[in-house]
Amino acid sequence: MIALLRVLAVAIFAIVMFVFGCGYCLLSPRNPKHVFTFGRYFGRMSKVFGIKLDLRIPEDAYKRGQHVYIANHQNNWDLFTVSSAVTPKVVTVGKKSLAWMPLFGQLYWLTGNILIDRANRSKAKGTIDQVVDNLNNSDVSVWMFPEGTRSRGRGLLPFKTGAFHAAIGAGLPIIPIVCSSTRGIKLNRWNNGHVIVEMMPAINIDGYSKENVRELANVCREQMKDKLEALDNEVAMLNQQEGVKA
Repeated sequence: MIALLRVLAVAIFAIVMFVFGCGYCLLSPRNPKHVFTFGRYFGRMSKVFGIKLDLRIPEDAYKRGQHVYIANHQNNWDLFTVSSAVTPKVVTVGKKSLAWMPLFGQLYWLTGNILIDRANRSKAKGTIDQVVDNLNNSDVSVWMFPEGTRSRGRGLLPFKTGAFHAAIGAGLPIIPIVCSSTRGIKLNRWNNGHVIVEMMPAINIDGYSKENVRELANVCREQMKDKLEALDNEVAMLNQQEGVKA
C-alpha cells in the first residue's frame, strides 16, 4: 500500500513538474538557473520516500566561481537525493537518450543541461570540447558523473576521463560530491533511514595535463571512495540507533 501511494505521488509530481516546469522554462529556455531551481524541488521529494536527507554543503558553495563537479551515480534515487546538491549556475552533462524519457527528458533539456552521445566516441569527444568552450566563455559550472553509468550497488565504478579532460581544458578545480549508498531504499518501507550527500573540498588540477589525466581521475576516485565508505559507516550507525533495518 505504501509503495502504491508513493508511485502515485511520483506520477502526480512528474506531471506537475512537466506541465508547469516546461511552461516556466519556456519563458527563458535553456537558462542554467533552472537546474538549481528544479534540483531543489526534486530533492524535497526525498521525504515522500521516507528518506532523511542530510545535505552537507559549505556555506560558500553558493557564491564560489566556476568548477567542474563530479558525483557518484547509483540508481534512480539520485534524482531525489544528489539533485539537492546542485548549486546556482551549474548544469549537468547527461546521456543524449535522457531527452526521450517521458516527461523528465523534456524538462531536463529545457532547463539547460548538456546532452552527449556516449555511444559515439567521436561525438562524445566533440561534446567535451564544447563543454570546455562553454566553460571558457561563460560563468557556468558543469556537473558530471565520471562512472558513466549507474553503479546499482556495485560500489564506486571505474571513472571515465571526460570530466577530467573538461577540467584540465578549462583550467578549473574539481569538486567531488558523494552520496551515501541508496541500494537499501525500498518503496514499501515507511522509514528508509538516512542518506548523506556531502560536497568535498576542491581538488586543484595544477600539474595535470591530458598526458596524465588518468592519474587525476584516480586521485579523485580514491578520495570519493574513502568518503563513500565513511558516509556508509555513519549512516549504518544512525540507522541502527533509530532501529531502521539495513
